[in-house]
Amino acid sequence: MKFEGWVALRYLRSPFKPALLRLVTWLSIVGVAAGVVALVISLSMDSGFRRAISSRLLEVTAHVNLKPKGEEGIRDWRPLVARLAKTPGVKSIAPAIYNTVLISANGQAQGAVLKGVDPQLEMASDQALRRIESGAADFAPDSDGIPAILIGHILAQSLRLRVGQYLTVTSPQGTLTPFGLVPQPRRFRVAGIFNSGFYDYDANWAFVTLGAAQNLAGIGDLVSVLEVRLYDPDEAPEVARTLVREAGPGYDTTTWMEQNRALFRALSLEKLVTAIFIGLITFVAGLNILVALALTVVDRAGDIAVLVAMGARRRQVRRIFLLQGLAVGAVGTVIGLLLGYTVAWTANAWQLIPLNPEIYSISYVPFHTSALDAVWIAALALGVSVAATVYPAWSAARLQPVEILRYE
Repeated sequence: MKFEGWVALRYLRSPFKPALLRLVTWLSIVGVAAGVVALVISLSMDSGFRRAISSRLLEVTAHVNLKPKGEEGIRDWRPLVARLAKTPGVKSIAPAIYNTVLISANGQAQGAVLKGVDPQLEMASDQALRRIESGAADFAPDSDGIPAILIGHILAQSLRLRVGQYLTVTSPQGTLTPFGLVPQPRRFRVAGIFNSGFYDYDANWAFVTLGAAQNLAGIGDLVSVLEVRLYDPDEAPEVARTLVREAGPGYDTTTWMEQNRALFRALSLEKLVTAIFIGLITFVAGLNILVALALTVVDRAGDIAVLVAMGARRRQVRRIFLLQGLAVGAVGTVIGLLLGYTVAWTANAWQLIPLNPEIYSISYVPFHTSALDAVWIAALALGVSVAATVYPAWSAARLQPVEILRYE
């Protein structure tokens, strides 16, 4: 060990330090550790929310939506699907029809989004239809020819519906009569109740076959959108541009990133603000280090004067105090990282913090730890610790040994 490091450790571990100086040193370590713990937990929580929401969204929504620029829908969609399915990066393509409807049953009514799907294609791509809570994902009509419908479990609770019961779906797109546009209600049998884990879908969505949705809307063999799933959702912008070129000038695309841009922008801003404000804890810990080293300079002024008189260079004196501050910051950082990651892992594994899914779309606070976060948190804590040593180290190096030793 070099001379400067040996002296720095002697100062830190000395049993003859004043009680106040020892207390301030320990408070500095605790302050750095507290700041690191707070940063690790808060950033893990922000990252966990982002990953959880992204995962839930990608399970029930398409990565890329291909829509016509007009409002007439896509008529020759089958050959278009066959052509676009050859696009590199595309995993599956499913046609869909969306319609806002009124669902009524047991004397109650609620607005919902009715999605018409191809059952085989939708089952292969949409996780919601794989999470059937009761019943089955069977779209076959009953013996009376009444088509089947799958609804979310929260919607089923609101309307007091069970598998096998019937409901009425009323679409605003009705039949034109001499008295105006008259909505045509249709009966459906509840074949299954799904639980996607995403509140909005479980409370407001229902699925029927393409044919049933087309009959309800009074249109022919049209679909409103082609939903594209990719092998890598992060490649959505690049694949979307390729799909537009392949489909032709009459089509446009939107990606899952664009549809949820406001949500993810808010999450990113929240992570930044959280890091800034909680990082102030580390700044306060740096002030504690500055105070501890300043007191050390005063307490050890005679020792410093002797070292300088015996030939120690001023840069070596500066390095002694720099190493002290770095040691305090390193100990606090290591303790904070270990404690913070332990708390984050435990809270995520045991789901210790419950949430109201009606507000947050998930039932507990998720935590996702990142090695990259640990690197820059450690760099921040050590940087603040080193910065706090600048003034005390500079003051120690400027001490005049003659003036100090004259009164010893």
